[in-house]
Amino acid sequence: MSALITGSFAYDTIMVFSGQFKNEILPDKVHMLNVSFLVPQLRREFGGCAGNIAYNLNLLGGAALPMGTVGKDFGPYAAWMDKQGINRQYVKEIGESYTAQAYITTDLDDNQITAFHPGAMGEAHTQTVPTDGSIKIGTVSPDGRDGMIQHSKQFAAAGIPFLFDPGQGLPMFSGDDLKTFIKEANYMAVNDYEMELVMSKTGLSQAQIAAQLDALIITKGAKGAEIITPKKTYEIPIATAQSLTDPTGCGDAFRGGLLYGLLKGMDWHVAGHIGSLMGAYNIERPGTQNHKFTLENFRARFKQEFKFDFA
Repeated sequence: MSALITGSFAYDTIMVFSGQFKNEILPDKVHMLNVSFLVPQLRREFGGCAGNIAYNLNLLGGAALPMGTVGKDFGPYAAWMDKQGINRQYVKEIGESYTAQAYITTDLDDNQITAFHPGAMGEAHTQTVPTDGSIKIGTVSPDGRDGMIQHSKQFAAAGIPFLFDPGQGLPMFSGDDLKTFIKEANYMAVNDYEMELVMSKTGLSQAQIAAQLDALIITKGAKGAEIITPKKTYEIPIATAQSLTDPTGCGDAFRGGLLYGLLKGMDWHVAGHIGSLMGAYNIERPGTQNHKFTLENFRARFKQEFKFDFA
């Protein structure tokens, strides 16, 4: 049985400006801004939530089926997925569009200027959740607005349990939209800031939201994560990272670990700890799909870190 991961695929072009934006932007001239930054460092990464989560679940040996819409420039990403052994059955190319792209420039103070082109992501609603019995669990991760709404309804109608993972897509939805997602979903995963935003938009308390779900997962950065279920709340610690290189994609890595646990029928305590260690692996490498391990090595590090093993 597989996990259908609906969401975005994207190219992330990351540039580092070896100065400070504040020294290049004149406050009294922002109404006529025209600046250029020399960026000696540049890298292009494979990203997007569906791609990232699928990569992490696949690393663990879980059956990942990412579903998303991509553009005419997807060739290098497709080749990367094939090399990693990630199934592309539900990756649909929109010939006249480009794959979603993020252009991120960071200065020495870690300030960022980002431009995002959604491209083919806006056609996510042209895909349908399969109902042939092959899907054990799903996710609705950041994607085109109509696609997220449609896939949530399709999972619910098919009786396929799924994780609502709104992430950076939250601003697209009203309070009523979010109430519908919460009603349809079995689980919801957000960080602590996103939790506050969901509560503000819906007018619901954390307890009221959790009462409608089988599990509410709240990640809290360096403070770990909290998994709230009807019977018990699990406090999940962070795993010790060997280096703090790049936090981008840690949330997706955590979700990949959760999905692995759910596919294997593990309880939330174990699944949460697997997610925690996945986040540590991610932060140790730049980019979101550059960390690697064998399952044997993962299990050994897991036991050393948390003092228990998983089946």
